[in-house]
Amino acid sequence: MERTRIKICGITRLKDGAAAAREGADAIGFVFWSGTPRVIAPDLARAIRAVLPPFVSAVGLFVDPEPEAVRAVLAQVPLDVLQFHGSETPELCRCFGRPYLKAIPVRAPAGPEALVEYATRYSDAAGLLFDAPPASGMPGGTGHTFDWDALGPHVMTRLPRPLVLSGGLNAGNVAAAIRQLRPWAVDVSSGVELVDAKGETMKGIKDPSRIAAFIAEVRQADAGRAA
Repeated sequence: MERTRIKICGITRLKDGAAAAREGADAIGFVFWSGTPRVIAPDLARAIRAVLPPFVSAVGLFVDPEPEAVRAVLAQVPLDVLQFHGSETPELCRCFGRPYLKAIPVRAPAGPEALVEYATRYSDAAGLLFDAPPASGMPGGTGHTFDWDALGPHVMTRLPRPLVLSGGLNAGNVAAAIRQLRPWAVDVSSGVELVDAKGETMKGIKDPSRIAAFIAEVRQADAGRAA
């Protein structure tokens, strides 16, 4: 059976990291960008990383960082993968000796040629993460989707690296996304967060039941693809 990998991003609490691993996530993400409530201090990230079971990866997310800032985090937290979510150059992304993901915002009316050209610049990335465009000053984790039709065969067949799908995913739409795009992995943050009495997500605070529901939908979609 083909299996879609799952990353739960924006982890800020030890119990949330444990819940993600317990439910079967392949990776958890730590945000080291100060412009979001999901930011985490390196010492707490290190503590969460230390209790992850084998084969659950730790991903560190940065937005247009100074190289020294990335190295400072790496000196404290044993990250497996780096994720760059700004306008970082390929040279910066690759200079830390770690596998990396590069986020690519899908803006309308960006055509396939523009997306492929951008992706090709990062041909040594471990994966290419397609996300909704920035909104309200947030480079990601906005809870917004983008038009998945923008990643039709004219793009998918020309990507140099595996597709990681992000942007507004949740238990209600991830199966449809997998059926349409067949990504290597899916990345979720706001879609598995607690919801307050006003119906707003509590950024950085995950809901174990929503994590479980999201992962169950991914697995069900995988089973459908294999049938």
